[in-house]
Amino acid sequence: MTTTANDQKTGRAEAGEDLFESLTHFVINHNGQSPERAARIADQAVAFVVTAAIATVPMVPSDNVDLGLHALILHTKEYAALCERYAGRFLHHNPAPGGGARDPEQVAASARAMKSAGFMVFDDLWTVDGTNLAQCDSDCGRPYGQA
Repeated sequence: MTTTANDQKTGRAEAGEDLFESLTHFVINHNGQSPERAARIADQAVAFVVTAAIATVPMVPSDNVDLGLHALILHTKEYAALCERYAGRFLHHNPAPGGGARDPEQVAASARAMKSAGFMVFDDLWTVDGTNLAQCDSDCGRPYGQA
């Protein structure tokens, strides 16, 4: 079976329209993002949390995706329900003590985990300090999640 872009999951679909629109609005108003970029950030944040529920690697968001993740966490009721639905428990936000920098290898591994989980990943949002960490690599040209 061949996977196409249309077969890929989206955070938007997993969140539902009400939550998705609220997250997008939050990212626009609190982070100064354009509506189009805010929608993509919100999508990736939800996909990140859903993937974190099943990931076998430590999940670390990119600088951009973190904006959406914080917006999602602040929607406490919806965030708790999303965690329960996909992880069976609440997924706590555990920032590193002292606020150290993001580990680029863990950010890149998180984007790959999302791809492997079947999610559409907007590579340009997966950056740390301006360096893209999710660009097409050895899996270029193959559907996400297939060896």
